[in-house]
Amino acid sequence: MLPFGPFERQPLVAVGVSGGRDSLSLVLLANEWAAAREGRALALIVDHGLRAEAAAEAASTAKLLARHGIETEILPWSGPKPATGLQEAARVARYRLLFGACRQRGILHLLVAHQADDQAETVAMRAARGSGSDGLAGMAAVVEYREGRLLRPLLSVPRSRLTATLVERGVRWIDDPSNSDPRFERARLRQGAPQAPVDPELATLRMERERRLAEIALDTLVLGPSAVVSVDQTAFSALERQEGVRLLGRVVQAVGGREYPTRRERLERAAMRLSEAVTGGRSGGGKSGKSQDFTLSRCRLALRRDPAELRLRWIVRPESGRNDMQTTGKPLIPAVFFACGAQDRPHLDMKLQ
Repeated sequence: MLPFGPFERQPLVAVGVSGGRDSLSLVLLANEWAAAREGRALALIVDHGLRAEAAAEAASTAKLLARHGIETEILPWSGPKPATGLQEAARVARYRLLFGACRQRGILHLLVAHQADDQAETVAMRAARGSGSDGLAGMAAVVEYREGRLLRPLLSVPRSRLTATLVERGVRWIDDPSNSDPRFERARLRQGAPQAPVDPELATLRMERERRLAEIALDTLVLGPSAVVSVDQTAFSALERQEGVRLLGRVVQAVGGREYPTRRERLERAAMRLSEAVTGGRSGGGKSGKSQDFTLSRCRLALRRDPAELRLRWIVRPESGRNDMQTTGKPLIPAVFFACGAQDRPHLDMKLQ
């Protein structure tokens, strides 16, 4: 867990648990790690309701974890299920339920049990679709959302090692039959030839970019209430062009609550607009004196002068009037900010005019 820190002094983490070998291994290991730091892990079990045995399996898994001293919450996916695209719908519902539970409990870290075999399958599927270097680097170890951050600490660990971990501890797991159902692409891959491992150079390059982005965020951003982020314009303007584009993309994805990143061409135009707005105006107005505010990917960006520091800042907040936005009265901290200790930064107390 060291690469994912820093954490709170008494870390509280949530773990998505299915009852399978991967997630059971993860929740046991995560709870031991947290307990050694006077913290704890919470197991979140999503009952998708897609099989008659699902509810009983969820209850059985909860009892097993209780014997290990791990608190568990079962989250049912209720309502009608789609006739097509079932796996994707289940995935969306699963993360909605998991992050909803984290939000209610004030948990910032959600751990999921994707491991090395899953990673290789993901790369194979992306390669078949013609993905670029980021896609071929596989799943990211850290993904930030407005609700908190998603951590995948097992991406370098093969399933065989996780199986051995449970066998050694005498823990029994549940095998989901959908994992071998040939109707699903990932299951078909598992039944075929072994997948090539992720190119370590691509993964390393992306990790380096993420680490650099975290450093930039610490120097450039201030978190505020209700998912508001302040971008120091002087620091932003000093960044290399691609670093600025990458940072802006990360900010609007987190603040706007989008699952997928904004298209790069839109980000490049927006980053240029940020720079031109500062060049043309002193307090949000351009050469004509008109407001330089604009919207991007569910966010409103407004150029304002900080009255205390007399510095220009871009204030980024969720776009008003959207029925699909979820905000609370407290800061919602995306991963790249939290990882650098940004939770200790003062909140921004500025109003958009």
